[in-house]
Amino acid sequence: MTKGTEVHLVSRPEGRVRAGDFAVVRAETPEPAPGQVLVRNLVMSLDPYMRGRMDNVRTYVPPFPLGAPLQGAAVGEVVASRSARLEEGELVLHDAGWREWAVLDAVGAAPVSREFPPSAYLGPLGMPGHAAHVGLLEVAEFRPGDVVFVSAAAGAVGSLVGQIARLSGAAKVIGSAGTPEKVRHLTDDLGFDRAFDYKDGPLWRQLVQAAPDGIDVYFDNVGGDHLDAALLLARPGARFALCGALSQYDGAEATGPKNLVQAIGKGITLRGFLVDHHRSSKARFREDMGGWLADGQITWRATTTEGLENAPAAFLAMLRGGNTGKTIVRIGA
Repeated sequence: MTKGTEVHLVSRPEGRVRAGDFAVVRAETPEPAPGQVLVRNLVMSLDPYMRGRMDNVRTYVPPFPLGAPLQGAAVGEVVASRSARLEEGELVLHDAGWREWAVLDAVGAAPVSREFPPSAYLGPLGMPGHAAHVGLLEVAEFRPGDVVFVSAAAGAVGSLVGQIARLSGAAKVIGSAGTPEKVRHLTDDLGFDRAFDYKDGPLWRQLVQAAPDGIDVYFDNVGGDHLDAALLLARPGARFALCGALSQYDGAEATGPKNLVQAIGKGITLRGFLVDHHRSSKARFREDMGGWLADGQITWRATTTEGLENAPAAFLAMLRGGNTGKTIVRIGA
């Protein structure tokens, strides 16, 4: 057996998640059985949706069990294989993050190329990239000439949405973020036409200044006041892709939009989605994103934490807006 570090959930958060809700432990990993592989994880992803799985409430996925490693996307190297599907030395993408070593059924591990760094498969070439691509182009039915507004635009998903919109012919791309540095990143590095700090004043007023003629597409990662402002500024026939609700994830009181009546008279479409509902679009997404990355047309940034033992602190920082771009934990070299 192989002994390694794991991060367990040991208590359900009461309100906001705390460092004491996690435990960093040493545990033995069994040898792979027939049809399985032993993987040494290199990098893992931290994502806001994980917060919901820490509560004892089933949503579209079951809650994390207590006293066991959490789960999440990771990329690792196969070090032992008892399957003809995967060879030792291959890199694979899988869902057994939050641990140093993982034994996986080979059918549940997807080989990835070494053309891009492993962390790219957790960001632009992974779930965040797919969510940005399908959410904008299919769910929101983007059309060239649209004015697009993106909330949490400096995050893993939002930063890609804005760039895809620009590459696809948007008339204007607008983003909101939570610090002046992130606002500058949106306009200086990612090519957003306008960006603002939502903490600087009434959000709807800042959106009016950025989009005086209204918006056609809203990509929602936040909910709350952002969704309300977007409803107010929406043009007739606007399309909203509802990807996340960061404002309500970590112990915050859930509030519904006050301006929902706007959707009636304007004929606004509000459509929630999960990337798992759009698996048929993966081939197109990978072709588009791979080409954009290879050509340098997409820029992405990661906030990287070294060491699995520091994953809980990195997760707390992400929920409080401490990341720019994708949040990554580097586990091994």
